[in-house]
Order: sequence, then structure tokens, then C-alpha cells
Amino acid sequence: MKSMRNYFKLSVVVLSILFYSCNDNRQVAESRNNGGLSLTSIQLSTLDGQPVDWKQYGSKVLFINIWATWCKPCLQEMPSIQRMMENFKNENIVFLFASDETPELIEGFKNENKFPFNYVRLLNPEEINIMALPTTFIFNAKGELAFSEMGFRK
Repeated sequence: MKSMRNYFKLSVVVLSILFYSCNDNRQVAESRNNGGLSLTSIQLSTLDGQPVDWKQYGSKVLFINIWATWCKPCLQEMPSIQRMMENFKNENIVFLFASDETPELIEGFKNENKFPFNYVRLLNPEEINIMALPTTFIFNAKGELAFSEMGFRK
């Protein structure tokens, strides 16, 4: 009976850590904007290693979702982001899905899951202070941070 209680306590601790580190830790743009995050401070590359040039998007709104293949909340929110993409397909919005994992891992995920996402690599997660996954940034047409949030959302 005592070992069952210890197992339960250990399970609660592990689940709490996973939940806290990868789930519903929301912060809004105002709190992140104080850190001075700019679009150009986010370094992305294509899966074949080419740097993403922010100028190619002109005056489009940019939705950048930072995720990982191992992050359950990241995967749980992808269908709702896909629906949002479909609802806004005629708008001036670019959706980018950035992970700091290897191109091979991202390609494998892409091939297995068939989401119509534009996958890219995040090259500097520490420099832009990614503290939880998923994290979403939305930059307005002027390239200014309009919204950011850490944690899962439908």
C-alpha cells in the first residue's frame, strides 16, 4: 500500500512538471512586449537551411507558433490553428510553425501528420526567451509585436 502511495505522489509530481512546462502558462503581449521582442530578433531558417528573410513577407501579418514534436499541448492545438488558417485564408496573414528540432524530426512529423503548415526552424530560442511550449507570436503588418502567449489554446 505504501509503494502505491509513493507511486501516486511521484506521478502527481511528474504530471505537474509536464503540465507547468508545456501547457497553459498564458501571458499576453503586454508582458512580453516589455522585453522588446522584435520580429528581426527571431531567427528562422527553412528546413533546408536557408535563412528566412522577413522582407519577403512585406506588410503581412505574421502568426508564428513555436512548437516541438514531443510537446502534447503543441500537437493538441494544431487542429484549431489549421481551422483558423482555413477561416483566414483570404486574409493577408502568414502562418509559420517554428521548432528548434532537427530538420529530419520536423520533416518526419510533417510527413506523418499532413498539416498544411509552413514549417521552419527556430535558430535562437534562448535569445528570444522561449520559456514554455507552445508559444505564439503575432506581428502586425508593420512588423510590431501585437500579441504573444505561452501555452495551449483552442
